[in-house]
Amino acid sequence: MKVHVRYFASLREALGPNEAVELPAGATLGALRDVLVARGGRHAEVLARGRAVRCSLDQRMADEHEALADGAEVGFFPPVTGG
Repeated sequence: MKVHVRYFASLREALGPNEAVELPAGATLGALRDVLVARGGRHAEVLARGRAVRCSLDQRMADEHEALADGAEVGFFPPVTGG
């Protein structure tokens, strides 16, 4: 399945605005984060497990245990954003 990932605030500055990611069926938000961290480089740095990162699923706050569906929109952002 393919999900669309959007990055916000400092994560957007490090990784760009968005990307599409292929995952196996039944993957969770946490599994997506692990796949991104496994890429290494900036992904590993800004999405590392020791860093505070919030997520959304289809424009609502979500827990990393939630399952993803094909075409889902996932957002990653730091816990506090300015605006």
